[in-house]
Amino acid sequence: MISNIGTVAVYVEDQQKAKTFWTEKVGFEVIAEHAMGPNASWLEVAPANEKSRLVIYPKAMMQGAENLKASIVFDCDNVLETYEKLKAKGVNFKGEPQQMQWGTFVQFSDEDGNEFLLKS
Repeated sequence: MISNIGTVAVYVEDQQKAKTFWTEKVGFEVIAEHAMGPNASWLEVAPANEKSRLVIYPKAMMQGAENLKASIVFDCDNVLETYEKLKAKGVNFKGEPQQMQWGTFVQFSDEDGNEFLLKS
């Protein structure tokens, strides 16, 4: 039986820029970073003490990467609080948090235009 999401790939132009975004702005930790070639590494980031991880993967190593988009939803205890903290650190949000019957959500993007959703 599947117990959790292991990794989800996010395709980026610049791994180091993406690493800075996810660690310094969003607050994730580097879980793994292993050389894969001259200008690329296997880079996994995640929230502290979590099993699910993002693999920050270089577009240059993926044929047809211009068509690949991540679809990732992050659960959080308080969307409004998380939104305020991330916005203060420079994270780009696609509007204000929205309240729905199933919970609160808001979309944000990284520096490569990948879109993500926070929900509670």
